[in-house]
Amino acid sequence: MKAISRLFSLVVFILFPQLAHSGIAGLLPPQDSSNVRTYLDQGNEFSERLFKNQSALQSYFAALALESNNDEILWRISRTYVDLGEHLPIGTDEEKRQQLATYEMALEYANKALAVDPRCSMAYVRRAIANGRIALFKGVWESLDLVKQAKTDLERAIELDAANSSAYYVLGRTHAKVSERPRIVRWPLGLGWASLDDAVEKYEQAIALRPNFIRYRLDCARAYVELDEYEKARAHLTSIPTLPTMDEDDDQFRKEATELLERIREKD
Repeated sequence: MKAISRLFSLVVFILFPQLAHSGIAGLLPPQDSSNVRTYLDQGNEFSERLFKNQSALQSYFAALALESNNDEILWRISRTYVDLGEHLPIGTDEEKRQQLATYEMALEYANKALAVDPRCSMAYVRRAIANGRIALFKGVWESLDLVKQAKTDLERAIELDAANSSAYYVLGRTHAKVSERPRIVRWPLGLGWASLDDAVEKYEQAIALRPNFIRYRLDCARAYVELDEYEKARAHLTSIPTLPTMDEDDDQFRKEATELLERIREKD
């Protein structure tokens, strides 16, 4: 019964956030900027250290009930919906529809953040990620406009904040994913810009800004393997076991890094 209750609560937050929002609002203290910061910090703790995404979402909605035009709260809600969506089961058609709905909620809140502040670098990143997830869900080659929008958003995010590591990383992933198809096929579709060389350049920029983030190094190593640059790949892979846990999937990423390192151990 507890599992069913948790699932019901999650569905409410994903599909009917306005109801969850109003329910929280009735329990909140009077509006005060310190209360907003408290809820934000609480949400960040749940999201970034404890990896309790549903609790993070509740805290962010509590903050939003006090300050509805806060772009930071809005893009963090968008981020949390993506985190939730990534870990939903997708074994049935209904579960797949729920995952897509979660990514669409992420897109909605990223757009809300940009409506509040069109110069918010992280909001552009979150919109690009939400669009990217929707594109992957529907099929990249069936969602070309979403891919192009993501690239535009990420370049705008970097223009607004040259120290935004997430923007470089996601732009690198966009290059890597799109370049899986031959350029001659992509060019007529307006996707000739993508390349693995650009992917590793963006990954390396992300790593320079956030060197301890495992996902950045793992994906950069994968791109180097595709380019047959095995020494550079090994340099990133061998550093991963020493890095701290900063993402809820880091244990899985460490495992994948170990497997990839073993696969290319004799390559030169």
